[in-house]
Amino acid sequence: MPLIAIAPCSKLPDYEESVRRAGGDVRVLTPTDSAADVIASVQGLLLTGGGDVQPSIYGATPHSTFDPAEAGRDEFEIELVNRAIDSDLPVFAICRGIQVLNVARGGTLIQHIPEEVGTSVEHRIKEPRFAIAHDVWLTSDSLLERTMRERLEEADACAVNSRHHQAPKDLGEGLVATATAPDGVIEAVEHPERRFLLGVQWHPENFWRTGEFRALFEAFVQACR
Repeated sequence: MPLIAIAPCSKLPDYEESVRRAGGDVRVLTPTDSAADVIASVQGLLLTGGGDVQPSIYGATPHSTFDPAEAGRDEFEIELVNRAIDSDLPVFAICRGIQVLNVARGGTLIQHIPEEVGTSVEHRIKEPRFAIAHDVWLTSDSLLERTMRERLEEADACAVNSRHHQAPKDLGEGLVATATAPDGVIEAVEHPERRFLLGVQWHPENFWRTGEFRALFEAFVQACR
């Protein structure tokens, strides 16, 4: 059973349950852990949701809506993801996680979608966790599309929940966009040259009871074996 390191956040149970139901074991991290030791001792890394990445890291000034993550998370998770990528360790990044992943690889972020993109698509539905916000269009034959193919049933889009006001902007080294919302906001990225490196902007972990996105966790855990 592969051991999956899970980045710390305030809403861990759904992440843990999603990994366990997909056949993995979990190790919840703390920012005081050694990133080098973590990457050497686990078989996969799951980046979780949370507050905004410090804009100074990607060369920007904080927007008025900036909501920082817990102290130390940015630096810890950026080191984790870079070490994981260097080791070709499977990485699955969710919501804040996709933003950390992009910044770690030298990319930038849209700091506030309503201001920079517009309000034609609602990206920040806070509750319930399972409320469907909008569709995302998937790139054909991407890792994401291949993993979700059975659910898609020959369609090229699927409905997702959404609780974010930021998103990837300029993509980091090696990353390609493989899903977008109807307003053009990037909803998924991956690295085609890595064993498993996938980030999604929605919250698939919220659906562990009903299984709509179980295939994503199963593919991640399988890659970790």
